[in-house]
Amino acid sequence: MKWSLFALLIGFCIDLVVGDPHSLPHPVVAIGRLISASERFFRRVFPATPGGERAAGAALWVVVAGVSALVPAGLLWACHTLSPWLRLGVESIMCWQILATKSLRDESMKVYAALETGDLDASRRAVSMIVGRETARLDEAGVTRAAVETVAENTSDGVVAPLLYLAVGGAPLGFFYKAINTMDSMLGYTDPPYQYIGFVPAKIDDLANFLPARLSALLMLGAGALLGMDIKNGWRIFRRDRLNHASPNSAQTEAACAGLLGLRLAGDAWYHGVLHKKPFIGDPLREIDHADIPRACRLLYGTAFLALVLCAGIKALLLL
Repeated sequence: MKWSLFALLIGFCIDLVVGDPHSLPHPVVAIGRLISASERFFRRVFPATPGGERAAGAALWVVVAGVSALVPAGLLWACHTLSPWLRLGVESIMCWQILATKSLRDESMKVYAALETGDLDASRRAVSMIVGRETARLDEAGVTRAAVETVAENTSDGVVAPLLYLAVGGAPLGFFYKAINTMDSMLGYTDPPYQYIGFVPAKIDDLANFLPARLSALLMLGAGALLGMDIKNGWRIFRRDRLNHASPNSAQTEAACAGLLGLRLAGDAWYHGVLHKKPFIGDPLREIDHADIPRACRLLYGTAFLALVLCAGIKALLLL
């Protein structure tokens, strides 16, 4: 419906201006609570065996993904029966809540601000809010690298992928994607106690992000070219290192970003007290510095605008 196209555009603009104020309730928090409650329930229902926990993860996925799509679909249907304008307003708010462009920039720039003042502890605390790794051992370069990596990776997960799903199926499909992404964030670990119950959510997240991650990387390369960055090196590193990650998707935008900025990203990281060995992404053509965080944010915004144009075009074609 044409209302979904307008809602997508309005929601994108609201996100750029408002971001995600911490004082306002957020649907992803509700999705997270549903995941936690479903995990507790299905762990009791299914046997505590590898097969039983995988079945629990599959059942959990069906419940969480289904509720996350059906609730907004029902709400929008009810709004539309009252007034199409009410539906437009509500779906615009939903689209805003699904996107994370400004919040990703704001949170990463908090890391930059702390680094600029020389407060390493504050920068570690700030970066711990946007990464899953342990940050206590990170030096300034490590903190900067972690911030740049999360901006690069979440350009896909937080901006391009949601835009693509919103373009195809409106807010219900957008929340369906957010549920998939949140389940992977909460359960998709290879360590106990999640290695079995998180198996299905992690695999479905890989499938759901397969196309968006690659599209995001190509759009990021296009944004880098428009911003005057090293597109030749960006393309070279993307081609070479885009699979240098346990996930088939995470290194796509990281490789593009590393090449465009001339940095070496990734490498070993600590998670839950365990050192995880990881390959590097990119070549160290220069030393990483604090200013690479705002540079990554410029790439984020450039990629977001290109993605908006593309996804609005896709939505318009679907409405023909």
